[in-house]
Amino acid sequence: MNIKPPLGLVVLLMMFPQIMETIYSPALPNIAENFAVSVAAASQTLSVYFMAFAVGVFCWGRLADIIGRRKAMLAGLVCYAIGSALALMVSDFSLLLMARILSAFGAAVGSVITQTMMRDSYSGEELAKVFSVMGMSLGISPVIGLLLGSVLSAYWGYQGVFVALMVSAIVLLFLSVRSLPETKPVHTQKIAIGELAIKMLTDSGIIKNTLLVAAFNLMWFSYFSLAPFMFEAQGLSTLAFGTSGLLLGFGTFLGSYVNKIMLGRGHTGARLVRLASAIALVGGLGIWLIQSTFIGLNNVYFLAPMLLIVIAYGIAIPNILSSALANYRTYAGSAGALFGLFYYILLGLGLGGTGIVHHLGMVITLSALLCVGLGLHLGLANKVKNA
Repeated sequence: MNIKPPLGLVVLLMMFPQIMETIYSPALPNIAENFAVSVAAASQTLSVYFMAFAVGVFCWGRLADIIGRRKAMLAGLVCYAIGSALALMVSDFSLLLMARILSAFGAAVGSVITQTMMRDSYSGEELAKVFSVMGMSLGISPVIGLLLGSVLSAYWGYQGVFVALMVSAIVLLFLSVRSLPETKPVHTQKIAIGELAIKMLTDSGIIKNTLLVAAFNLMWFSYFSLAPFMFEAQGLSTLAFGTSGLLLGFGTFLGSYVNKIMLGRGHTGARLVRLASAIALVGGLGIWLIQSTFIGLNNVYFLAPMLLIVIAYGIAIPNILSSALANYRTYAGSAGALFGLFYYILLGLGLGGTGIVHHLGMVITLSALLCVGLGLHLGLANKVKNA
């Protein structure tokens, strides 16, 4: 019988990388001001973060198969705490980037190890439902991150944000030492990482799922990259930006809840991904239209179509993640490491481009178009397979 870790603790561990990024987002204008760097340079810290996160996902996922899930998780949390502490001490922007790289590298355990543990403990429809529940919980993350980050930035600047990050690392480390079990199966198939990488890179299903996860995350995180400056340009406070997390967090929660209901009614994951892609495309076009129509006017009307984006995210991501590595369960840690490496590199590159383009509607629409195309391809593939 598989060991099942406490779901509440696993949810917290999976939430904290997203909270870590959303709590940091409101501090971007403050960082740009205090370190005397441009808006574009401050935005690029998100790209650097995700590139380091990608490397972390690979390393921790690989270590999960070598030293075990629990030990890898604890080591990553220690790394994350050290990075957050260093960020408090530096006064040079390049050193801040180095501290952020270390933090992101450590925080990656919250993504890859928790997913690996879930794949160790659950399978099939049960796994899809667990990921859906976790998706609902992740809907709370932007609310916590944006609101807490806005309050901390408004009253204590970016330093308050990094104190909160360091404290969260210590708390999670304590809880994991106390309650997190080892879920690594006794019989784990070994495979050379190069051989596994070639196998996955020649697997069309892995390629499609990698692109889908990267594109849906780019739609979500491009908001955190660009919106703080959109609010600031309109004379709105950091707290106003943080409050937007209430709406968007509700949207993610709603999307995950709808996904859970539709799965219970027999809808397939592929169908739900296609639905989410169509919803995201409508939302992206809406944001682009509003940005083009209300140039120079103070408004936050783009939040209405942005709500569609996070609803789509809440529907799509649980289905993609629960099925992506179904054929790689015997080396789940290493496969999860490579899968995460693939899509986080793409996300980091996408956010780098986002900082250059600096147009939220364009980035989201192009990402949604990619998802629609991939979703249609999945549908055609399923029809051929079932013919």
